[in-house]
Amino acid sequence: MSTEKTRAQHATADADREIPEERLKDRYAELIEQVRAARTAYYLEDAPRISDASYDALYRELETLEAEHPELVANDSPTQEVGGEVSEAFAPVRHLERMYSLEDVFSVEELRAWLARARESIERLRPGARPAWLTELKIDGLAVNLLYREGRLVRAATRGDGTTGEDVTRNVATIASIPQRLTGEDVPAEIEVRGEIFIASADFRELNEALVAAGKAPFANPRNAAAGSLRQKDPEVTARRRLSVFIHGIGHRTELSADSQSQAYELLASWGLPVSPYARVLETEEQILEFIADYGQHRHDLVHEIDGIVVKVDDFRTQALLGHTSRVPRWAVAFKYPPEEVNTRLLDIEVSVGRTGRATPYGLMEPVKVAGSTVSMATLHNQDVVKAKGVLIGDTVVLRKAGDVIPEIVGPVAALRDGTEREFRMPETCPSCGTRLAPAKEGDVDLRCPNHRSCPAQLWQTLAYIGSRSVLDIDALGEETAQALTQPAEPAEPPLVSMAGLFELRPEDLEPVQTWRDTFLTDEAGKRVRGADGRFQRTGEQELVPYFYGRIPVDAPARVKGLRRDQPQKHTETLFQELAKAKTQPLWRVLVALSIRHVGPNAARALATRFGSMDAIRAADREALAETDGVGPVIADAVIDWFAEEWHREIVDRWAAAGVRMEDERDETVPRVLEGVTVVVTGTVEGYTRDSAKEAIIRRGGKSTGSVSKKTDFLVAGENAGSKLEKAEQLGVKILDAEGFAVLLREGPAPFDAA
Repeated sequence: MSTEKTRAQHATADADREIPEERLKDRYAELIEQVRAARTAYYLEDAPRISDASYDALYRELETLEAEHPELVANDSPTQEVGGEVSEAFAPVRHLERMYSLEDVFSVEELRAWLARARESIERLRPGARPAWLTELKIDGLAVNLLYREGRLVRAATRGDGTTGEDVTRNVATIASIPQRLTGEDVPAEIEVRGEIFIASADFRELNEALVAAGKAPFANPRNAAAGSLRQKDPEVTARRRLSVFIHGIGHRTELSADSQSQAYELLASWGLPVSPYARVLETEEQILEFIADYGQHRHDLVHEIDGIVVKVDDFRTQALLGHTSRVPRWAVAFKYPPEEVNTRLLDIEVSVGRTGRATPYGLMEPVKVAGSTVSMATLHNQDVVKAKGVLIGDTVVLRKAGDVIPEIVGPVAALRDGTEREFRMPETCPSCGTRLAPAKEGDVDLRCPNHRSCPAQLWQTLAYIGSRSVLDIDALGEETAQALTQPAEPAEPPLVSMAGLFELRPEDLEPVQTWRDTFLTDEAGKRVRGADGRFQRTGEQELVPYFYGRIPVDAPARVKGLRRDQPQKHTETLFQELAKAKTQPLWRVLVALSIRHVGPNAARALATRFGSMDAIRAADREALAETDGVGPVIADAVIDWFAEEWHREIVDRWAAAGVRMEDERDETVPRVLEGVTVVVTGTVEGYTRDSAKEAIIRRGGKSTGSVSKKTDFLVAGENAGSKLEKAEQLGVKILDAEGFAVLLREGPAPFDAA
């Protein structure tokens, strides 16, 4: 760890010690919510909302806070997990061998320190050994696990939470570079190979141009394009996206005639699997640093985009000796390239209002290419940040593409000012509804629009959130459709003026909704005309057309009056079909859809499991809510405060009246044999995912926590149990394997007390 990082963490810790207990709890809950939201956006929605650098900063702050205040550690903290959650859009798949994340380093000093620690460990385990380092590019794509049996591809899955991923076999089958059958000699009877699915830079540009020409939003970056393309419900869409893959690792295998990672790559290539042409086996630290510097200069000249370099111990025997922590292998590290910076002109600063009412200034800039993509907007967070950065409207500014995802204005180039620049002033009222902006609580820097009930900006973003995969999973209710539903439809009001009316919509309510659409030049046959650059030629004019096309029959041809039928979110029948399906979603998803502060999927599952119905949650007091595993006092207060608002209760009542499911069917035959028992589950337990094991404990009245302490009654230890097993042994906690866990769930603690 670098000196700078150590000092920063100590500074954070010192600051935390001075924060009052309630403020500390609020900050901890806020960090968990922010990190979880970032993971959901990145892993499930393929639409990251913060940069990698910002995520890393939040995650490090969370780790430091937990280290300094272990009493705060929640069992569902993101620090206890590997990677993202598993989407329910595809069937869950359990990997035969766990897929780990990689430890990240962000500077040469941190990399040198990691290499030094690795060499020391190797010398202790294998005295005299001189490790070779397999050094390869960190592709900006989506991890995939391919399972071959008798040489035939039988399953493909995303990484998910490392233990369980999403079954994407049908979509992967459309990727030309992935062989359906391995050829050559010594093919194992069973082998998992891990790789990174990506879209080549040239193909990414063509894809975005086609999306824009079709009136659709382009992807923000190649990683989103690859992930979004792989997760298409229709494999034919995936097939059209020109995805590629490079294999970079091996999981479970029955036999393998290779002693090192580099030898394994040669074998994989001989079987027809695509491996990266950029990997090198290097002997010294200086060679590794030279490799990093060289590709840092030419990172945009490659077939695909990269965000760093991965360094691995090449020898398999040494890898096995070094082993893994609970989250990462000790024999591999990822060096992340620093953000890139360019200069551009800040044309204006405007303010947007988000789902929670937060008013956020953002810069409008002259378009500029940075980190491989063209940027014209960048967040400025709040008015204090604008002031602190010292930027004026009209300035030439330094723009940094932090984490290669979200652009950030670093500051002005003051020497280039000519006197025409002007100061930004934060508006006093909400730009969407006109309500006076105010801080959420005293001392808050951020200003918010308090009109949570009917502010159009908050409403349409809330609706888009409700439609997302991780909430009610309404494909037809994306951002564009949500915005159309909340905009005035002259001369009438918009179809929705409150989220309470979502499930009361009728087809006739949508008829007045219109949208402006570009018009294109056409030939005598009515086909669009392409220019010399290959793009469709616009006339420069727009026409007002119906947004929803409810009168188009399901069996209509591909185009009706020039309107494409491959935009299902625009069709009334599709929207209402999916709204009807959403009414049957389980209680925890409905809870998440209500946008109660701090109530994400994990807390919602805990509340739904404990209380079983919305009425029971509404009637519960603070103590009952707070003692629910995975909830605690901060979330309990948020739930009580939310239901204290009459218009919030109106949402629940109107949704219930419209047929939305407000109660889960409970299996009363499951005995509550774990009342008062605290259980920690670690490692990979056969037959269970992390969530299903937690749910099994909670359903029987037990408490499932994420860390071992003196209050822990049982530790269930699966494969790769890690440090929690060591701590349980030190504290004398009863340790169970998968068979013992089954007994515990069936009979409770009595058999083990007797033993």
